[in-house]
Amino acid sequence: MNIFQSICLGILQGITEFLPVSSSGHLAVAQKLFSLDDVPLIFDVCLHVATLVAVVIFFRKTIIDLICVFLRMITRKPLHGDKPKQMMIFAVIVATLITGVLGIVSSHFIEDVPVKFVCIGFILTGILLVVATLLDKSGKAGAKQGEAENQSGEPDNGTVTIKQGIICGIAQGFGTLPGISRSGSTISAALLSGVSRKTAGEFSFILSIPAILGAFVLEVKDLGEMASVVPASSLVAGCLSAFVAGLGALFVLMKLIKSGKLGFFAIYLIPLGILGLFLF
Repeated sequence: MNIFQSICLGILQGITEFLPVSSSGHLAVAQKLFSLDDVPLIFDVCLHVATLVAVVIFFRKTIIDLICVFLRMITRKPLHGDKPKQMMIFAVIVATLITGVLGIVSSHFIEDVPVKFVCIGFILTGILLVVATLLDKSGKAGAKQGEAENQSGEPDNGTVTIKQGIICGIAQGFGTLPGISRSGSTISAALLSGVSRKTAGEFSFILSIPAILGAFVLEVKDLGEMASVVPASSLVAGCLSAFVAGLGALFVLMKLIKSGKLGFFAIYLIPLGILGLFLF
Protein backbone atom coordinates (compact mmCIF):
# COMPACT_ATOMS: atom_id res chain seq x y z
CA MET A 1 0.00 0.00 0.00
CA ASN A 2 1.42 3.38 -0.99
CA ILE A 3 0.83 6.72 0.76
CA PHE A 4 -1.72 7.92 -1.83
CA GLN A 5 -3.85 4.81 -1.36
CA SER A 6 -3.59 5.12 2.43
CA ILE A 7 -4.66 8.79 2.38
CA CYS A 8 -7.62 7.96 0.13
CA LEU A 9 -8.70 5.16 2.48
CA GLY A 10 -8.18 7.44 5.51
CA ILE A 11 -10.34 10.21 4.07
CA LEU A 12 -12.98 7.66 3.10
CA GLN A 13 -12.90 6.17 6.61
CA GLY A 14 -13.09 9.59 8.29
CA ILE A 15 -16.12 10.66 6.27
CA THR A 16 -18.02 7.39 6.31
CA GLU A 17 -17.31 6.51 9.97
CA PHE A 18 -19.70 9.20 11.15
CA LEU A 19 -22.03 9.61 8.21
CA PRO A 20 -24.53 6.72 8.35
CA VAL A 21 -23.23 4.94 5.26
CA SER A 22 -20.95 2.18 6.72
CA SER A 23 -17.23 2.93 6.86
CA SER A 24 -16.25 -0.75 6.88
CA GLY A 25 -18.36 -1.39 3.80
CA HIS A 26 -16.84 1.53 1.88
CA LEU A 27 -13.32 0.48 2.91
CA ALA A 28 -14.01 -3.06 1.69
CA VAL A 29 -15.18 -1.77 -1.70
CA ALA A 30 -12.29 0.73 -1.98
CA GLN A 31 -9.69 -1.91 -1.11
CA LYS A 32 -11.23 -4.14 -3.77
CA LEU A 33 -10.90 -1.34 -6.34
CA PHE A 34 -7.28 -0.71 -5.26
CA SER A 35 -6.57 -4.48 -5.42
CA LEU A 36 -5.54 -4.46 -1.75
CA ASP A 37 -7.07 -7.80 -0.84
CA ASP A 38 -4.10 -8.71 1.38
CA VAL A 39 -4.54 -5.80 3.84
CA PRO A 40 -5.40 -7.21 7.30
CA LEU A 41 -8.40 -6.02 9.28
CA ILE A 42 -6.11 -4.33 11.82
CA PHE A 43 -5.45 -1.53 9.27
CA ASP A 44 -9.17 -0.70 9.18
CA VAL A 45 -9.23 -0.77 12.98
CA CYS A 46 -6.29 1.67 13.15
CA LEU A 47 -8.23 4.09 10.94
CA HIS A 48 -11.20 3.66 13.29
CA VAL A 49 -8.97 4.55 16.25
CA ALA A 50 -7.90 7.72 14.43
CA THR A 51 -11.53 8.76 14.03
CA LEU A 52 -12.08 7.83 17.67
CA VAL A 53 -9.75 10.70 18.60
CA ALA A 54 -12.08 13.02 16.67
CA VAL A 55 -15.03 11.72 18.75
CA VAL A 56 -13.20 12.40 22.01
CA ILE A 57 -12.35 15.95 20.93
CA PHE A 58 -15.83 16.74 19.59
CA PHE A 59 -17.68 15.36 22.65
CA ARG A 60 -15.01 16.23 25.22
CA LYS A 61 -17.42 18.18 27.46
CA THR A 62 -19.96 15.35 27.64
CA ILE A 63 -17.22 12.74 28.14
CA ILE A 64 -15.66 14.74 30.98
CA ASP A 65 -19.12 15.14 32.56
CA LEU A 66 -19.72 11.38 32.37
CA ILE A 67 -16.34 10.63 33.91
CA CYS A 68 -17.01 13.07 36.77
CA VAL A 69 -20.48 11.60 37.37
CA PHE A 70 -19.01 8.08 37.35
CA LEU A 71 -16.36 9.05 39.91
CA ARG A 72 -19.05 10.57 42.14
CA MET A 73 -21.06 7.35 41.77
CA ILE A 74 -18.27 5.12 42.98
CA THR A 75 -17.42 7.51 45.83
CA ARG A 76 -21.13 7.79 46.69
CA LYS A 77 -21.14 11.57 46.43
CA PRO A 78 -23.64 12.23 43.63
CA LEU A 79 -24.97 15.71 42.89
CA HIS A 80 -28.63 16.61 42.44
CA GLY A 81 -28.48 16.76 38.63
CA ASP A 82 -26.43 13.59 38.09
CA LYS A 83 -29.30 11.17 37.45
CA PRO A 84 -29.59 11.65 33.63
CA LYS A 85 -25.85 11.10 33.20
CA GLN A 86 -25.94 8.10 35.56
CA MET A 87 -28.61 6.49 33.39
CA MET A 88 -26.54 7.15 30.28
CA ILE A 89 -23.49 5.53 31.91
CA PHE A 90 -25.47 2.38 32.71
CA ALA A 91 -26.90 2.37 29.18
CA VAL A 92 -23.40 2.62 27.69
CA ILE A 93 -22.17 -0.28 29.85
CA VAL A 94 -25.10 -2.54 28.94
CA ALA A 95 -24.93 -1.65 25.24
CA THR A 96 -21.18 -2.24 25.18
CA LEU A 97 -21.50 -5.71 26.74
CA ILE A 98 -24.11 -6.70 24.15
CA THR A 99 -22.03 -5.28 21.30
CA GLY A 100 -18.96 -7.12 22.60
CA VAL A 101 -20.69 -10.48 22.50
CA LEU A 102 -22.09 -9.90 19.01
CA GLY A 103 -18.76 -8.47 17.85
CA ILE A 104 -16.83 -11.53 18.99
CA VAL A 105 -19.26 -13.79 17.15
CA SER A 106 -19.06 -11.75 13.92
CA SER A 107 -15.26 -11.44 14.06
CA HIS A 108 -14.91 -15.12 13.09
CA PHE A 109 -16.25 -14.51 9.59
CA ILE A 110 -16.13 -10.73 9.07
CA GLU A 111 -12.95 -10.82 6.94
CA ASP A 112 -14.42 -13.41 4.56
CA VAL A 113 -17.63 -11.50 3.80
CA PRO A 114 -18.08 -11.14 0.01
CA VAL A 115 -18.51 -7.67 -1.48
CA LYS A 116 -22.05 -8.53 -2.58
CA PHE A 117 -22.98 -8.96 1.07
CA VAL A 118 -21.56 -5.49 1.75
CA CYS A 119 -23.79 -4.08 -1.02
CA ILE A 120 -26.84 -5.72 0.54
CA GLY A 121 -25.80 -4.07 3.81
CA PHE A 122 -25.82 -0.67 2.09
CA ILE A 123 -29.40 -1.27 0.96
CA LEU A 124 -30.55 -2.44 4.39
CA THR A 125 -28.94 0.59 6.07
CA GLY A 126 -30.68 2.91 3.62
CA ILE A 127 -34.06 1.32 4.33
CA LEU A 128 -33.45 1.58 8.09
CA LEU A 129 -32.62 5.29 7.82
CA VAL A 130 -35.80 5.96 5.85
CA VAL A 131 -37.95 4.10 8.39
CA ALA A 132 -36.35 5.89 11.34
CA THR A 133 -36.70 9.28 9.68
CA LEU A 134 -40.36 8.76 8.77
CA LEU A 135 -41.33 7.57 12.23
CA ASP A 136 -39.34 10.36 13.86
CA LYS A 137 -41.01 13.02 11.70
CA SER A 138 -44.45 11.59 12.42
CA GLY A 139 -43.81 12.12 16.13
CA LYS A 140 -43.66 8.44 17.07
CA ALA A 141 -39.98 8.65 17.99
CA GLY A 142 -38.37 11.21 20.25
CA ALA A 143 -41.70 12.09 21.86
CA LYS A 144 -40.86 10.70 25.28
CA GLN A 145 -37.92 12.99 25.86
CA GLY A 146 -38.63 15.96 23.59
CA GLU A 147 -36.71 17.31 20.62
CA ALA A 148 -33.15 18.58 20.53
CA GLU A 149 -33.98 22.12 21.54
CA ASN A 150 -36.86 23.77 23.33
CA GLN A 151 -38.46 27.10 22.50
CA SER A 152 -35.89 29.01 24.53
CA GLY A 153 -33.14 27.48 22.36
CA GLU A 154 -31.47 25.63 25.23
CA PRO A 155 -30.03 22.14 24.52
CA ASP A 156 -32.05 19.01 25.11
CA ASN A 157 -31.61 17.51 28.58
CA GLY A 158 -32.68 13.95 27.65
CA THR A 159 -30.97 10.73 28.59
CA VAL A 160 -30.98 7.05 27.60
CA THR A 161 -32.65 4.28 29.61
CA ILE A 162 -31.33 0.75 30.13
CA LYS A 163 -33.94 -0.61 27.74
CA GLN A 164 -32.91 1.87 25.05
CA GLY A 165 -29.27 0.98 25.73
CA ILE A 166 -30.05 -2.70 25.11
CA ILE A 167 -31.73 -1.87 21.81
CA CYS A 168 -28.81 0.32 20.71
CA GLY A 169 -26.30 -2.34 21.81
CA ILE A 170 -27.98 -4.94 19.62
CA ALA A 171 -28.08 -2.47 16.71
CA GLN A 172 -24.40 -1.65 17.15
CA GLY A 173 -23.59 -5.36 17.25
CA PHE A 174 -25.15 -5.82 13.83
CA GLY A 175 -23.36 -2.64 12.76
CA THR A 176 -20.04 -4.50 13.04
CA LEU A 177 -20.92 -6.30 9.80
CA PRO A 178 -19.47 -4.69 6.63
CA GLY A 179 -22.12 -2.69 4.81
CA ILE A 180 -24.23 -2.11 7.92
CA SER A 181 -23.57 1.38 9.25
CA ARG A 182 -22.71 1.44 12.96
CA SER A 183 -23.78 5.05 13.41
CA GLY A 184 -26.80 4.64 11.15
CA SER A 185 -28.05 1.56 12.99
CA THR A 186 -27.48 2.94 16.51
CA ILE A 187 -28.94 6.39 15.79
CA SER A 188 -31.95 4.83 14.08
CA ALA A 189 -32.42 2.37 16.96
CA ALA A 190 -32.22 5.22 19.47
CA LEU A 191 -34.78 7.31 17.58
CA LEU A 192 -37.14 4.36 17.15
CA SER A 193 -36.91 3.56 20.88
CA GLY A 194 -37.89 7.10 21.85
CA VAL A 195 -34.58 8.94 22.33
CA SER A 196 -34.53 12.58 21.21
CA ARG A 197 -32.50 13.54 18.16
CA LYS A 198 -29.62 15.34 19.89
CA THR A 199 -29.26 12.66 22.56
CA ALA A 200 -29.46 9.88 19.94
CA GLY A 201 -26.50 11.29 18.03
CA GLU A 202 -24.50 11.97 21.16
CA PHE A 203 -25.14 8.53 22.62
CA SER A 204 -24.30 6.78 19.35
CA PHE A 205 -20.84 8.30 19.14
CA ILE A 206 -20.03 7.95 22.83
CA LEU A 207 -21.03 4.30 22.43
CA SER A 208 -18.48 3.98 19.64
CA ILE A 209 -15.56 4.66 22.01
CA PRO A 210 -15.53 1.32 23.89
CA ALA A 211 -16.60 -0.52 20.71
CA ILE A 212 -13.63 0.76 18.68
CA LEU A 213 -11.19 0.21 21.54
CA GLY A 214 -12.52 -3.33 21.95
CA ALA A 215 -12.06 -4.04 18.24
CA PHE A 216 -8.49 -2.75 18.45
CA VAL A 217 -7.70 -5.06 21.37
CA LEU A 218 -9.10 -8.03 19.45
CA GLU A 219 -7.04 -7.28 16.33
CA VAL A 220 -3.82 -5.91 17.88
CA LYS A 221 -2.22 -9.34 17.50
CA ASP A 222 -2.11 -8.72 13.74
CA LEU A 223 0.05 -5.56 13.94
CA GLY A 224 3.09 -7.55 12.83
CA GLU A 225 1.23 -8.90 9.81
CA MET A 226 0.12 -5.37 8.85
CA ALA A 227 3.70 -4.07 9.00
CA SER A 228 4.64 -6.33 6.08
CA VAL A 229 1.84 -4.91 3.91
CA VAL A 230 1.40 -1.31 5.10
CA PRO A 231 4.56 0.81 5.60
CA ALA A 232 4.67 3.02 8.71
CA SER A 233 4.54 6.19 6.59
CA SER A 234 1.35 5.00 4.86
CA LEU A 235 -0.24 4.07 8.18
CA VAL A 236 0.50 7.51 9.68
CA ALA A 237 -0.77 9.31 6.58
CA GLY A 238 -3.96 7.27 6.59
CA CYS A 239 -4.63 7.86 10.27
CA LEU A 240 -4.05 11.62 10.03
CA SER A 241 -6.36 11.96 7.03
CA ALA A 242 -9.01 9.84 8.81
CA PHE A 243 -8.85 12.11 11.87
CA VAL A 244 -9.20 15.37 9.92
CA ALA A 245 -11.97 14.06 7.67
CA GLY A 246 -13.76 12.49 10.64
CA LEU A 247 -13.81 15.73 12.64
CA GLY A 248 -15.39 17.56 9.71
CA ALA A 249 -17.94 14.79 9.16
CA LEU A 250 -18.99 14.95 12.81
CA PHE A 251 -19.89 18.62 12.56
CA VAL A 252 -22.00 17.92 9.47
CA LEU A 253 -23.77 14.85 10.82
CA MET A 254 -24.78 16.37 14.17
CA LYS A 255 -26.52 19.19 12.29
CA LEU A 256 -28.30 16.67 10.05
CA ILE A 257 -29.42 14.60 13.04
CA LYS A 258 -30.93 17.64 14.76
CA SER A 259 -32.77 18.59 11.56
CA GLY A 260 -34.13 15.05 11.08
CA LYS A 261 -32.59 14.53 7.63
CA LEU A 262 -30.84 11.18 8.06
CA GLY A 263 -33.16 9.59 5.52
CA PHE A 264 -31.47 11.59 2.75
CA PHE A 265 -28.50 9.23 2.92
CA ALA A 266 -30.75 6.47 1.56
CA ILE A 267 -30.72 8.31 -1.76
CA TYR A 268 -27.02 7.47 -1.91
CA LEU A 269 -26.91 4.09 -0.16
CA ILE A 270 -29.69 2.19 -1.93
CA PRO A 271 -28.56 2.97 -5.51
CA LEU A 272 -24.94 2.30 -4.45
CA GLY A 273 -25.91 -1.10 -3.09
CA ILE A 274 -27.89 -2.02 -6.18
CA LEU A 275 -25.04 -0.88 -8.45
CA GLY A 276 -22.55 -2.89 -6.42
CA LEU A 277 -24.63 -6.05 -6.77
CA PHE A 278 -24.26 -5.79 -10.53
CA LEU A 279 -20.58 -4.76 -10.59
CA PHE A 280 -19.13 -7.29 -8.12
